[in-house]
Amino acid sequence: MTPYNQIAKQVIDFQKTSFSSIFDAMATLQDQAVNTVDTVLDQTTWLPDDGRKAYQGWVDACQEERDRFKSYVDDGFSGLEKYLGSVKITGPAKAKK
Repeated sequence: MTPYNQIAKQVIDFQKTSFSSIFDAMATLQDQAVNTVDTVLDQTTWLPDDGRKAYQGWVDACQEERDRFKSYVDDGFSGLEKYLGSVKITGPAKAKK
């Protein structure tokens, strides 16, 4: 592995780790918000069942799309890692004198 390939791999690994950390924090915040709203809705007696079902459908759709987005990004990182493994990256061209 050339030094340039190694540097590129380190950059991709850093970006992948950063994305995972940020994504996990965002998912935790969303899940906590859902738990908070669920608690409020459990204490709300005037909201009809249709409203609760609509809310739950919305929550399920958001979580499904969140997971789908994560899988797309993970697939992109995997493809990039495969590409970097198969390509030899050379250094900058040297100027002729």
